[in-house]
Amino acid sequence: MRPEPPARNQYRTFRPIATRWADNDVYGHVNNVQYYAFFDTAVNGYLVETGALDILEGRVIGLVVNTNCDYFQPVSFPESLEAGLAVERLGTSSVIYKVGIFRHGYELAAAAGNFCHVYVDRQTRRPVPLPARTRSVLEPLTLG
Repeated sequence: MRPEPPARNQYRTFRPIATRWADNDVYGHVNNVQYYAFFDTAVNGYLVETGALDILEGRVIGLVVNTNCDYFQPVSFPESLEAGLAVERLGTSSVIYKVGIFRHGYELAAAAGNFCHVYVDRQTRRPVPLPARTRSVLEPLTLG
């Protein structure tokens, strides 16, 4: 059964995504693997900008353990996109993000999926509880 594209109102915040010339494949649209880079950029950009992730010095980091994506309509360079973000599950040491990629001005997602981080100690790579700052910036994104 093919899923339906989610609408903008299913997300809590939006981040701009710029397509690049190199994103297009030989078929003239953004290649499927680039959407995972969009997901990663949107999630980690939000975390860095809100002070929840220090990519250079932070003791705790999020490792991606699962992603998935459904594609609904093609996009191509030089389109401007937006990534919608929400949190589907906020666990003790993990977060499942809901991410939608929207063409500028469109109500329905061109692609959508999930992105799961497990938070670990940078040195040991063992799971740790979400830092308080991370939890505080993700709670407003949590779907009710």
